[in-house]
Amino acid sequence: MAVFQYRVLKSDGTLADGHLEAQGRQDALRTLESRGFTPVALTEVQAAAAGSPAKGSWPWLSKRVPHRELENFTRMLASLLAAGVPLSRALVILHKETVHPAAREQWKAIHDRVIDGISLADAMAQSPETFPRVYVAMVQAGETGGFLDLVLGQIADFQVREKDLRSKVTAALIYPAVLLVLAVSVLAFLLVFFIPRFQSIFSGFGAALPWITRMIVGVSEAVRSYGLFIGLGIVLGIYLASHWLRTDRGKRQWDEWILRMPVLGPLAAKFAMARFCRMLGTLLSAGVPLIHSLNVARRSINNQVLVDTVSESIEKVKQGDRLAVSLADCRQLFPGSVLEMISVSEETGRLDQELIRLAAVTEEDLDRHLKTAVALTEPLMLFLIAGFIGTIFIGMVIPIFTIQEYIK
Repeated sequence: MAVFQYRVLKSDGTLADGHLEAQGRQDALRTLESRGFTPVALTEVQAAAAGSPAKGSWPWLSKRVPHRELENFTRMLASLLAAGVPLSRALVILHKETVHPAAREQWKAIHDRVIDGISLADAMAQSPETFPRVYVAMVQAGETGGFLDLVLGQIADFQVREKDLRSKVTAALIYPAVLLVLAVSVLAFLLVFFIPRFQSIFSGFGAALPWITRMIVGVSEAVRSYGLFIGLGIVLGIYLASHWLRTDRGKRQWDEWILRMPVLGPLAAKFAMARFCRMLGTLLSAGVPLIHSLNVARRSINNQVLVDTVSESIEKVKQGDRLAVSLADCRQLFPGSVLEMISVSEETGRLDQELIRLAAVTEEDLDRHLKTAVALTEPLMLFLIAGFIGTIFIGMVIPIFTIQEYIK
């Protein structure tokens, strides 16, 4: 027997909450209806909430559903629906076959919401931490057009390519990040432990120190005396910056600054174009209308400045303009050559195929640019490390010659 927590509407129009035991969700709904109640919400009480931990679950496991589990859920749901399995039964199968506790709980919640009568897209929209806005928008398009299984398969393929692209970006940034941490660690060691030893030697002779040595010693004293306050200031600055970036104005200004950067700006624009083209081509190949596909693909762009530009282009498409002509104002996102290829593909009726091909070509080009950027970053980081250490070494060695002359 399972325990359910319910909220019902009584015959007099008042709401009531309570618990009941039933063999399953359908049995609980029938029991409530037999009592003359109209169910508003019905949730199965988990064993963990009742005081006994669920089998196979651990309290320290994250409740966030991993990307791998979401990808498997999407692909399996697409296969089950394509085989003619009803949606509710497919969700039950996926819930029973899932091993990850957070995924089991999430798939069960999705099933319960669908059984309550809401659409799959609306059920997923209530869990934004698991299902992104683009995911929900694509599911909604598939439900509206009657090809949900096809759209889910396209989402699964898109997730695989998205993960591959993100993994390439992450792998490209690992080595520069390690070098940066190494540089900061070495610099902190020199300022806190190495320089004070020389400082005590210099002070014993009473000789005037060169300006570079005085500057290094001053920085060392500041770090040792106010290091805790400096660290707290950095942490506070990071917190305030993250809070500011969560605001609409802060995110917009940050996106503008990213696009203006010499190397990072073009890479960010290429990444956004690849996502937009692949998403739009995927939706069009699944049979989603152009306007709806553009609105969904716009959500895949993670830069608010580019989103605003694409939104203006969508309005032009609604007024009857061709896609290539409407996107002509988005030069930062779509170069002239790309617009020409989109224009030709519109005339030949191969827009979906051309957009997917453009996305693949752009991703390959982005991969090459990332490798080049990392290849330039590595010697730059090494040069900075050598520059910092060399400056400190020279600043500490110069007074030695001064002291020798002072002794003579």
